[in-house]
Amino acid sequence: MIEHEIVEHQDHDIWSEKIPGGAHTSFIMRRHTVLRIMDMEGAANVVALFYNHDEKLERYNMADTLKAQHTAYLAQGLVCYSDMGRILCSIIADTCGWHDTICGMTDATQVRQKYGDKTYQDAHNAMHRNARDSVLIELGKWGCGKRDIVPNVNFFSKVTADNSGNLHFISNHSQPGDFVDLRFEMNTLVVLAACQHPLDPNPNYAPKPIRITARHTQSADRYDFCRKSCPENERGFYNTEILFR
Repeated sequence: MIEHEIVEHQDHDIWSEKIPGGAHTSFIMRRHTVLRIMDMEGAANVVALFYNHDEKLERYNMADTLKAQHTAYLAQGLVCYSDMGRILCSIIADTCGWHDTICGMTDATQVRQKYGDKTYQDAHNAMHRNARDSVLIELGKWGCGKRDIVPNVNFFSKVTADNSGNLHFISNHSQPGDFVDLRFEMNTLVVLAACQHPLDPNPNYAPKPIRITARHTQSADRYDFCRKSCPENERGFYNTEILFR
């Protein structure tokens, strides 16, 4: 069960929620707000998708995000591009240093084969959940469905490739208290699922809880680190900002 908390004692925080391991959520983050995603226990994985709230056909594009910034993973100073060449959000702080972008999410078959079958009828809230079905549940709340699932971000997970192209999951990459701060440059629908990574070698079903906290912030100035991290990002910020003139 998701724990909701309106934060009143901190000047800039809007709200905070704890998301149990295996749970999922979706919400709108407005332009000029920041979302902090925190790994509460270590070894978390957070499946994340982003959509332009004002036109949901525009959404996070993994390929453009990576090629524009000459990277294979996300970290502080990088941004998430939409398929229209605009910036949905920027990573303004990051204590983890590497977030997987290429391995996708678990589905029902993978979870059943790896962890066994445990349904709601058998286990109630301790049922085994998979990321794809979790994402579909959240997308359905906003009039979206299967065709709207695109390659996702896996926050807090690190996957490397060797010289032969084999992928290797780095266990215990994220430590308790690690966090990533996402500053939103557009009004964005955010979909999150706290499900295990597809390559996680842990033989046990053990998704980790996270905490998400939203706060207000200022717009990126002309010397902003994310804007200046590569030439393409300056164009991306320009393309985004003309929407709000």
